Amino acid sequence: MPSNLLAAIDLGSNSFHLVVARVLDGRMQIVDRLKERVRLAEGMDENKCLSEEAMQRGLNCLGLFAERLSGFKPDAVRITGTYTLRAASNAQVFLDRARALLHHPINIISGQEEARLIYQGVAHTQHLDGRVLVIDIGGGSTELIIGERFTPLALTSRKMGCVTFNKQFFTNGKLSDKNFNAAILEGLHQLEPILTQYQQLGWESCLGSSGSIKAVRELLVAHDDDGVITLSQLEQLKSRMIAQKRIEQLDLPGLTEDRRPLIAAGVAILIALFQGLGIERMDYSDGALREGLLYEFEQRQQHQDIRARTAFGIADLYHIDKQQAARVEATALQLFDQVATRWQLDAELYRPLLCWAAMLHETGLAINYTAIQRHSAYILENSDLPGFDQEEQQLLATLVRFHRKAIKKQEFYSIPNFVDESIWRAIRILRLAVALHHRRLDNLLPTLRLEAEGNLCRLFLPANWAEANRLLVQNLVREQQYMEALGWELDLQTTG
Repeated sequence: MPSNLLAAIDLGSNSFHLVVARVLDGRMQIVDRLKERVRLAEGMDENKCLSEEAMQRGLNCLGLFAERLSGFKPDAVRITGTYTLRAASNAQVFLDRARALLHHPINIISGQEEARLIYQGVAHTQHLDGRVLVIDIGGGSTELIIGERFTPLALTSRKMGCVTFNKQFFTNGKLSDKNFNAAILEGLHQLEPILTQYQQLGWESCLGSSGSIKAVRELLVAHDDDGVITLSQLEQLKSRMIAQKRIEQLDLPGLTEDRRPLIAAGVAILIALFQGLGIERMDYSDGALREGLLYEFEQRQQHQDIRARTAFGIADLYHIDKQQAARVEATALQLFDQVATRWQLDAELYRPLLCWAAMLHETGLAINYTAIQRHSAYILENSDLPGFDQEEQQLLATLVRFHRKAIKKQEFYSIPNFVDESIWRAIRILRLAVALHHRRLDNLLPTLRLEAEGNLCRLFLPANWAEANRLLVQNLVREQQYMEALGWELDLQTTG
């Protein structure tokens, strides 16, 4: 498999998409696309439980995708799940079966992160002039972003998608004013919390992306329009649909068989968006979430990681003591590098997250020093962290949650895509770095040597340094006791 090939999979609420691209002189060139309509959200009941039938549709599609991914290196593939896999109560059942098929991690992203990636996909595939409003109507949610060039200024994800609205307002199959108006009213209700912010920011142009908006544009083009979407055209389209009375009887030029069941819901959502936000016209963009994934992925490989910018932003927001954070970070990474091979810690996965955990472990001081580890974890777990998927965010919060004091193992939860034993080992490294910098002074530590084997850590300290720094050694002895209570061993050795 060529080393410059990258693949991105978007596990959407209505369709699953696979995009393959190659990197040429810093440019992304799409070489293959696969799309399967799986209607995942359609199989989610009122208790947010996915049906076996819906899961099987998704797994059948992923079986095809797995064949296409054969030969791709693990670090050349990104797979993300969106609204339905965020919301489904039994999503983990599907994800476990999907991972077994694909042999690659699947990352569930937040609505905010989905919106950010959509904007990156549009910004990298379309020339943007001035401030732009980007809208993506998916199967389970609608993302709205205002940005300039490659920088998003406002991001939101609203719970209105063509599959969920179809189930909620058009389940009887009737195309009536009553059904359309109920859907439009709910769409306007969903927009209320963001109207002031978005109207104050304003925009000079509006772009729509993904399937529902593309389908509406194709209907307009087939009706001899120019493909630019306006409110009057949407209202006319709605009237033409109502005249045909039932969804299954819809026969409009440009309407494909697979789009027929969802087009009414998509039109209703668009009308709500145009009415609520006062949109005058909308053009179409081919860029979307999967393209955003590819560009983000390629940027990470070039060490332009949005997660690092996010971590620095959190540090600024909470006025973290950056000198202390840098001390802990440097020591944590030094210790990590000494034991990573022996402890089988994947440096690409754990090293950056350990770095950011060290940087942000004192975030909770903004609340209180007492139980700072809990406060820090709460902030990181419940903040919007651009660039981090849900599992990475959970790991970051977990590392910070257990960075000091006694550990209650019953408060630890496994994280998909990460091995429990490896997480605990990363926690132990962070705890040692924090304990060693208790005095918050530069140039205090000697050259450190850490060895690891199984549950044993052996830390070597110069005898004269240990004698001169008895308070820090006492801190390490306390850490030794915490480890012993968990069946782990910290052996403190003095040398020379």
